[in-house]
Amino acid sequence: MSKSALDVSASPVCRHCGAPISGAPYTREHGEYGCESCFLAARRQCALPPEADEAQFALAEALVCALDAREHETGLHSRRVACHTLVLAKHFTADSRQLRQVYWGALLHDIGKVGIPDAILLKQGSLTDHEWQIMRTHPEIGHRILANVPLMAEAADLVLNHEERFDGTGYPRGLAGEAVPLWARLFAVIDTLDAVTSDRPYRSALGFDAACAEIAAHAGTQFDPFVLDVFRAEQATLRTMVELKCGTVEVHHPLPGGAASAQHRT
Repeated sequence: MSKSALDVSASPVCRHCGAPISGAPYTREHGEYGCESCFLAARRQCALPPEADEAQFALAEALVCALDAREHETGLHSRRVACHTLVLAKHFTADSRQLRQVYWGALLHDIGKVGIPDAILLKQGSLTDHEWQIMRTHPEIGHRILANVPLMAEAADLVLNHEERFDGTGYPRGLAGEAVPLWARLFAVIDTLDAVTSDRPYRSALGFDAACAEIAAHAGTQFDPFVLDVFRAEQATLRTMVELKCGTVEVHHPLPGGAASAQHRT
């Protein structure tokens, strides 16, 4: 193996964006930031006044509308998966700031598709290998869009990792198991639920029970089995939301033991 290859493999990467780090990584109270860009973005975030939160929500909604202008159904899909993901996330945290990050990340999960050419994004037939390689860049594009936006650093992390799979066969980084961030593992289940219960030009929607059976069949491969336990506990709430095509956050009833019982898996 060449020296250059050894140097690359040994180089640390930013824990947020995955970019290679030259020199010592920056640190914070709860762990490493990594690259200077993510470090400075968080510094800006800490200096913002509380009223900036409302502006961030408006920005998130505007970005989804921009994407919806290209993919007609995306806006409705994005709002549904954002609200449905919160149903699962509330098993792990009651912190409103964290829940907002989960909501924004799920809402904006496909924002990176604004960087994908129309000829690929809106293509009716199968993508070529080259086109698929381009399509697979959308999580990283989305992360770059959001990573330096104050108050959206954690949301950007969900965007970056929303196409990862529990068995390590996802993209862009091929993360596996609990290396896939928790919010992304929750989102993966909800995203699939909404996809298979929605009509597509090439297939009809599945009913809720059939969709749940399809998801359960991929435990340990596409999905975290522990997350599926939480998903099963919330099926009554999610059934109602799915059948109503609801993009409104429903009343949540926590598992016995509350959020603390699941916190060790974050």
